[in-house]
Amino acid sequence: MGRRNKGNPVHGWLVLDKPFGLTSTHALAQVKRLFNAQKAGHAGTLDPLATGILPIAFGEATKTVSYAVDGEKSYRFVVRWGVETTTDDAEGPAAKTSELRPSAEAIEQQLAHFTGEIMQVPPQFSAIKVDGDRAYDLARSGETIELVARPVIVDALRIIEHTDAETTVFEADCGKGTYVRALARDMGRALGCYGHVVGLRRTRVGPFSEDNAITIDELREIAEAEGGGSLEGMLQPVEAALNSLTELSISPSDAASLCSGQPVLIRGRDAPVLTGPVYAMSKGRLIALGEIDRGAIRPTRVFNFS
Repeated sequence: MGRRNKGNPVHGWLVLDKPFGLTSTHALAQVKRLFNAQKAGHAGTLDPLATGILPIAFGEATKTVSYAVDGEKSYRFVVRWGVETTTDDAEGPAAKTSELRPSAEAIEQQLAHFTGEIMQVPPQFSAIKVDGDRAYDLARSGETIELVARPVIVDALRIIEHTDAETTVFEADCGKGTYVRALARDMGRALGCYGHVVGLRRTRVGPFSEDNAITIDELREIAEAEGGGSLEGMLQPVEAALNSLTELSISPSDAASLCSGQPVLIRGRDAPVLTGPVYAMSKGRLIALGEIDRGAIRPTRVFNFS
């Protein structure tokens, strides 16, 4: 006999507002325990010093994590000028210092250079793998590593408040793999004054935003007042992460075919125009992810909510 999974078969997405000082892994473990869920994962790691949106996928939603991770992300962050640190945030010691402080006008003039497709070297303390090891593990062991610049997309970068000569508040909308800490570091170098992040909050991951976020403390309060089962009312459906794909409605008989791994011909007005990746729904239930090829949907991932 196979080993039984501990916990309940919970399915869906929770938009968690991660607190300061907690790793994404520890936040996930606490939420999974509150839901007593069999299976859970998170979409996009947040540093312990960062707060904000950490989408948690339960059960079958874990099959859609890549779609959330690949989605655009938004951040609000505070840069302190005059110091560059080893970690590019407030956790590490100073590496370079300057007496120069930039004006709001000087900062504004630099924003265009950090918008669009740019080349960015990840921070030394990052989750990038180097010969199989995480960069932050190598950095903590004292190794100096040469990370290669890579292209990233910054869709928008704007000043929210130039608080004083020492600090500036920014907002950024960016694509997968962009490091806000590296943005602060590189802006500081371009301005000739150095800089590092002293406050970081993620406000959006793909379709998940602050509008529907909940904290761990709020989850605990609900569980204590109404019981653990009531927490499932906080979940968004599994297909919530699939907003970048086309939805295809299919019949129950076609749903049965997809679930058994068989391709299904597309009928009706959508047949000649649909191409590429889609997700199939039947009677309000997510059935499968698939690719449309030559008038048929071929399943690439099938969902089982039992």
